[in-house]
Amino acid sequence: MILHDVSAYGTRHCETSALGVLLRHQGLDLSEPMLFGLGSGLGFVYWQGFLGGRVKPLHLTRNLAERLGLELTVRETSSPRKAWQQVREEIDAGRPVGLQLDSFHLEYFTTKIHFGGHVVAVYGYDDRRAYLVDTDQQGGAVTTSLESLAAARAERGPMTARNLSFTLAAPRPVRVEDAIGPAIRANAAGFLAAPISNLGHRGIAKAAARVAEITPQTGVLMERGGTGGALFRNLYRDFLAECLTIADDPALRAGHAMYAEIAPLWSEAAAHIERGEPDSAAAILRELAGREQAAMETLSKVTL
Repeated sequence: MILHDVSAYGTRHCETSALGVLLRHQGLDLSEPMLFGLGSGLGFVYWQGFLGGRVKPLHLTRNLAERLGLELTVRETSSPRKAWQQVREEIDAGRPVGLQLDSFHLEYFTTKIHFGGHVVAVYGYDDRRAYLVDTDQQGGAVTTSLESLAAARAERGPMTARNLSFTLAAPRPVRVEDAIGPAIRANAAGFLAAPISNLGHRGIAKAAARVAEITPQTGVLMERGGTGGALFRNLYRDFLAECLTIADDPALRAGHAMYAEIAPLWSEAAAHIERGEPDSAAAILRELAGREQAAMETLSKVTL
């Protein structure tokens, strides 16, 4: 069973790629930056040498659903058989499904590392393979064996979920313009008032102080693997720019200008980490901690 009416192409980030597939199928076609921004997706985490630039997996999806009045159904189970049955039932009913899984087991994945916060959309299956949409970097519309998909969904470890699947429905017209201000202010509040020092602007400062723990491989993943380089700052910059085409606001204009300067600095930091230049990386990360704090304080004043 393959859903041929699905718009099956990937974008730059895994969760927004999956969200795009599910929402386009509902007749709601939003740009990737708009999906990311309305989901208050920008964040930062430093954890034992790992750097991530977004909020936790599925938080973006939950935020987006709440803000746009979408019906989000999330299922988890410890039974692989039941988990696959749930996905098949949705596809047989004509609905693509989002999955959270560990990318290590996916046969098409170019970087073989364990990452349990990966998200894909599944839009079909046959006796041997599942038909997925991943990021454009991973091939967009791809396939993997049913066995590899089951292993990816059942993996245990950091950031993993128990065979998690989700669907979205749009029961009423969506008013994007009403969601912009609340989304921006909520993202700023979460970033500025993160509960522990590993998150938000304090997390960036902690990464600067502990840059010796960060391996060159992390620099590669930051910029080319999409974990915490310029990708998410570029998405948020473009989100703010798109918001300015809908409504004007002084704080929004200022915040957009600030993130336009912040984003390329993350590429520089990742390059220094990849080349094994900790002092240079630390200096940029210290600067970024201050710049991002100031940018989010500015955006917290958006009045839309």
